[in-house]
Order: sequence, then structure tokens, then C-alpha cells
Amino acid sequence: MSQEIAVVGSPEFTTGFRLAGVRKFADIPAEQKDEQLDDAVEEMLTDDDVGILVMHDDDLSHLSRGVRKDAETSVEPVMVTLGGGTGSGGLREQIKRAIGIDLMDED
Repeated sequence: MSQEIAVVGSPEFTTGFRLAGVRKFADIPAEQKDEQLDDAVEEMLTDDDVGILVMHDDDLSHLSRGVRKDAETSVEPVMVTLGGGTGSGGLREQIKRAIGIDLMDED
């Protein structure tokens, strides 16, 4: 069972997670996002130890179409995006995808 949290993004984004004890991370400097972000995300998606992949919402636009689709539809690891105005609707969908049910379902 996958148990590790992995973080991919700018050094500024990953630092807080690293200080909190996250050991799997990929620092991608802003000037190298277009070249390195796809590879880092693909690596984390195929790592059997990773259960949750955390990224900044703005970084999704830097992923190629195929990698973005793989990341957004991945069940394990589940991808969680932070920042950038994802709002409760985005988080709600991420939780629903991760556990398979909608906890806020009013029916």
C-alpha cells in the first residue's frame, strides 16, 4: 500500500512540505518547468511508494497534455493541487476521486 506523500514544484512550494517531513520531492526551478516538470510528475506517478502527489494548481498548465491527463485521472497516487483558486469544488472532486464516494452528496 502506498503511504508516502510526494511534492513537485518550485523550491519555494516544496520547502514547507519538506520541513513538515515529506521526503519525496522534486524541486523544479521556474525557468526549467517546461523541460523538467513532465519527467518529475511521471516519475512520481510510477513510484509505488507514493500515495499522494501534491502540486501547485498553476503548474498544471506547464504539463504536456498526456502527462496532465495521467495525473488528473490517477487513482493511486491521487493528485492534489493547492493554490490558484481550486476552490471547494476542485477539492471536493479530488476527494471523491480518491475515496470513490461523494461525502457531500445531499441525496
